Amino acid sequence: MKPLTRRTVLRGAGVALALPAFEALAQTAAKSPNRLAVLYMPNGVNPFAWTPQGTGSQFELSEILAPLAPVKNDILVLTELMNKGSITGDGHYYKIAPFLTGTTISKTTGANMNAGGISLDQLIAQKLGNLTPLPSLELSIDPPTTYVDINVGLTALYGSHISWSTPTTPVSREINPQAAFDRLFRQGQKGRGVSASDKSVLDAVLDDASGLKKKISAADRLKLEEYLDAVRAVEKRIAFDATRRKGSILDDPILRAESEKLDKRIKDWYAVPGDKRPLDHTEQVRIMLDLMVLGFWSDSTRVSTFLFGNEVSGRNFGFLPGVSGGHHEYSHHEGKADKLDPYKKIGAWHLAQYSYMLQRLKSIKDGEGTLLDNSMILFGSGIKDGNAHSPYNLPIVLGGHGGGTLSTGRHLTYAKNTPLCNLHLALLRRMGIPTERFGDSTGELKGLSEKDFAGLAGK
Repeated sequence: MKPLTRRTVLRGAGVALALPAFEALAQTAAKSPNRLAVLYMPNGVNPFAWTPQGTGSQFELSEILAPLAPVKNDILVLTELMNKGSITGDGHYYKIAPFLTGTTISKTTGANMNAGGISLDQLIAQKLGNLTPLPSLELSIDPPTTYVDINVGLTALYGSHISWSTPTTPVSREINPQAAFDRLFRQGQKGRGVSASDKSVLDAVLDDASGLKKKISAADRLKLEEYLDAVRAVEKRIAFDATRRKGSILDDPILRAESEKLDKRIKDWYAVPGDKRPLDHTEQVRIMLDLMVLGFWSDSTRVSTFLFGNEVSGRNFGFLPGVSGGHHEYSHHEGKADKLDPYKKIGAWHLAQYSYMLQRLKSIKDGEGTLLDNSMILFGSGIKDGNAHSPYNLPIVLGGHGGGTLSTGRHLTYAKNTPLCNLHLALLRRMGIPTERFGDSTGELKGLSEKDFAGLAGK
């Protein structure tokens, strides 16, 4: 058998890798994929106004959760989850950085940051990101904080990130909505249609791969198959990009109209100089949430995170009636009514934005259902009571139906100190990643679907 050169293998493998998945893609095309978004709220919540009355389907939304009334039947309120990895130190940074990792951060004031693990969203991006143009989308409003917080002896960078691609690599967030929009919709749009050269390359690779398999040993065929599995993403990325260039996605008139409408909102926002731009924090946040919705709708990405603000955020919520100060200030309420009430209103505002996103997803058709039917939208904070920096009984809501795997419209109460990572494990599996363990998980969180919530406390 004639020895194969590296160039021959790559040429044959490259073509073979791309095309064998076409049939599988056609078989799964009718089923809409699951999507996952995480919305993180800093500084915790008013603990006296969060927990619903009643359990199971017979529950009443609390004052903070009241904005979720239009989507009450599309959510799960999860009580008594905690993140064990975040109890090792006081302050906010120990709570936010491991929110999606379930691990413990290293105490540092400098460059040797370490969150202890890969975050939930980035594990999904690493496993499934090859299926979409953007493996994941990370958005925020505030730029990262870079100072050293001398009160706790930690770099404040920990307070700016929930996404970690490696234990030592926080994923940068996009805070410019125009840049985020361009990443979603303006890449690869100069040319339309698949060129003849593109077509001939694919055909040539298929021929080369078929011929190559006949010439190599069984062991080498196994190696080739392993290589094909590793780069199978290339084929799907090519197929997706070709479809995008032909315009079949953005030529959906409803999606195109919505994307153009959002593009105009962003441009109108930036048309006004920053120092003269009116403070409309709600619009600023909703632009970002709409970007996440369009990212899911266009299948540009299937996993996304959004930080309402960095931990210790002092953002002034004076635009809300009865509020005149900053979020972090009110979170240290000391049990005083004049702080607890604004703290409650700020929390309710965050839930109103979450409700807005859920309603947007619910209004968009996706396959036989809606985008909300085929999504899981996690809302939460790494702190319950901001005054105590408490990581116990975290404020957690899960919206969407997860492709029919979530039985919503319920308030579920678990045993105290149930690992938050049990929820993360359940989400990973629903995204098609058969993980045995994540963080400090002790098993998949029970009660999320009809088949496994029998006997659960508070069902």
